[in-house]
Amino acid sequence: MTDIIIVRYGELALKSTGVRNWYERKLVQNIAAMLKLRGIKYSQIKREWGRIFVHTTDPEAAGVVADVFGVVSASPAISSDATLADAAKVCADIGAGMINDGESFAIRTRRTGNHSFSSRDIGIKCGDAVWEHLESVGQGPSVNLTDPDKEIFVEMRQTRAYIYTEISKGVGGLPLGTQGKMVALVSGGIDSPVSAWLMMKRGVEIIPVYCNNEPFSDETTRERAMDCIKVLADWAPGHFMKVYEVPHGDNLTAFLTDCEYKNTCLLCRRTMYREAFEIMKKENASGIITGASLGQVASQTSANMYAEIYGLGIPLYHPLIGLDKTEIIDIANRIGTFNASIKPVTCCTAVPDHPEVKAKVDALALEEKKVDIDELVADSVSGAKIIIIDSLSSISG
Repeated sequence: MTDIIIVRYGELALKSTGVRNWYERKLVQNIAAMLKLRGIKYSQIKREWGRIFVHTTDPEAAGVVADVFGVVSASPAISSDATLADAAKVCADIGAGMINDGESFAIRTRRTGNHSFSSRDIGIKCGDAVWEHLESVGQGPSVNLTDPDKEIFVEMRQTRAYIYTEISKGVGGLPLGTQGKMVALVSGGIDSPVSAWLMMKRGVEIIPVYCNNEPFSDETTRERAMDCIKVLADWAPGHFMKVYEVPHGDNLTAFLTDCEYKNTCLLCRRTMYREAFEIMKKENASGIITGASLGQVASQTSANMYAEIYGLGIPLYHPLIGLDKTEIIDIANRIGTFNASIKPVTCCTAVPDHPEVKAKVDALALEEKKVDIDELVADSVSGAKIIIIDSLSSISG
């Protein structure tokens, strides 16, 4: 029975000693929170150079740990004393339970610390033990180091050896909470939750902002957005999400009344950026995340995206900018937001039949002079509703 999970990380190891220690501590905290969220019991989580070890006998633990940002892979393992004899005995026991008659096998080794034997010695000793045990029960094993049917991995460290057969691929990235906070504009469609998740993967804590377009949308649109945010919250146990629901309908009314109809969506987006910027400053965050993908919809042509930010000086991040829809959908399926994003909703009724696709860089700034844009933004932000969403999808606000 496995008694420990080996947790591997990647680029954390490239940081300076002080930064690396901080990142590792944050990763341990996040692993503990994810295990608690998923109901996995463990006795301790221990850091060693280059590895984190979770002491647990739960067979589901490795898959759970693999869902923590910063984890490259995780393996359920059996630990033993760091001797050739003990490691070989464990390998023989494992081999007896997994290698069938006529199948080939290989021993994969890794050694760190000071030992009187080499990695090759580990492979020979453990391989011989597996071979002899299988032969003793009448099986005909073979060794194939290139393309074996079964593999047994041995990681020999200074004081303990770890033997395993499975590697669960992790999400990678950086530990959540190591790269500060950013505001994430979340509409509830397929793109914006994926964009927010990708920045979470890079260690950013997100502050979701949902701009409510009622009366040009309805409760179904709002519920979809909140459902997506709940899924994102489950990727961030131990980090509650402070969601801003910003009333945005009056802004659309002003644009439809006083501005050119074709510019409605572009003016809407510029105003959302302003609202998000005010929340960003209020929350001491450092950027705004959007779900924009170049050329995907009318408002996301290169000309329009330039016009949307002209004169604003707002720090925007577009993680999806170079991805096509198929790639985005693949990520949405993998992270669990896709089903929430495709729920039937009432589409925004303020969208023009023929929206502007080649906006002049200064055209929108001139359009905004027809309304009191500063007052619209101030009213929207002051009227924002704050909702707290914690992992396990609990909501208060």
